[in-house]
Amino acid sequence: MALIELDDVARTFTIRSKAGRFRRTRREVRAVDGLSFTVTAGECVGYIGPNGAGKSTTIKMLTGILVPSGGRLRVAGVDPARDRVRLARRIGVVFGQRTTLWWDLPLRDSYELARRIYRIPDQRYRANLDRCVELLELGPLLDTPVRQLSLGQRMRGDLAVALLHDPRVLYLDEPTIGLDVVSKTRVREFLREVNAQGTTVLLTTHDLTDIEQLCGRVMVIDHGRLVHDGDLAGLHAVGGSERTLVVDLVRPAPPIELPGARVVKVEGARQWLAFPARQSAAPLVAAVAERYPLLDLSVREPAIEEVIARMYGQVPTG
Repeated sequence: MALIELDDVARTFTIRSKAGRFRRTRREVRAVDGLSFTVTAGECVGYIGPNGAGKSTTIKMLTGILVPSGGRLRVAGVDPARDRVRLARRIGVVFGQRTTLWWDLPLRDSYELARRIYRIPDQRYRANLDRCVELLELGPLLDTPVRQLSLGQRMRGDLAVALLHDPRVLYLDEPTIGLDVVSKTRVREFLREVNAQGTTVLLTTHDLTDIEQLCGRVMVIDHGRLVHDGDLAGLHAVGGSERTLVVDLVRPAPPIELPGARVVKVEGARQWLAFPARQSAAPLVAAVAERYPLLDLSVREPAIEEVIARMYGQVPTG
């Protein structure tokens, strides 16, 4: 069942600027240009692209905040722009840089307000709240004013309030931005659980690890157009992108020589080895550990902007 449907959707903005002392010029910018895709019920889809690609504009049209300039758009059986109230009961939204919680109220009161706004039956509200509190470890925070919460705590609070009314679709915009490793892990585990229970998730992020750990499908948008729709391995294969293994040796050594990897940088006892992103890091890690005295290892994912640039051949692959 297609839960999200876009057919040749476009969104145009008019930009006005000065052209001399008394004149102004107008030009049209197509933020979204002929976008078509479907998302079926139960999918977890990564929706990525560089800044200015049209991601936020798409999400705003999917939530009914913006009206498309052309094309057809439906979410959970309704037209978002024409029936925002009915749609609001079927979607949940979390923006990493904004909060839907009441700043000066305890977390518990924000949830109670959400119950009244969405008219959630008491039994369902209690069951959903208990589940979110348990999975997100919110119990000790319920009586804390939102303004006193850390970023990671607030993000977990936002995730809970977005799911209290059992939305069919959950939109996430940078849900792990600025979080520490522990908070990121907890948020990702929760989102996997939510998706496994049937909630459809559309995730926009600049963190490829979010995509790798949560999404079975990734769509790339650039200049308002869909340029890739498939799995993450396919995206890496098309772009020829590389991950980086950062190796901290016990002492400085000549550049490490291993099949399938190349040293791109050496600083004292630290070396950076590039290898194809579509390949597992495990064999390379095992080979380095076997042949060299180590202090530490870490794997760095390529930036989304780098992956997309490589798709267009804008940066060298070797």
